Amino acid sequence: MERVTLRIPKQQIEEVEQLVDSGEFPNRSEAIRSAVREMINEQQQNDGPNEQSGKRTWAKV
Repeated sequence: MERVTLRIPKQQIEEVEQLVDSGEFPNRSEAIRSAVREMINEQQQNDGPNEQSGKRTWAKV
């Protein structure tokens, strides 16, 4: 596994921490890995032959 350094707004980190504190994820790293997997899966589905809008819904802030 490789280490990646990124900057995330404080509010989003606090929300990730809430997911960890509630037990949904064991730690922040796993929560962020899960989000990346979800983004990749969604993008792969959108790249299929039935793609409608071509918009990246995961890019919303």
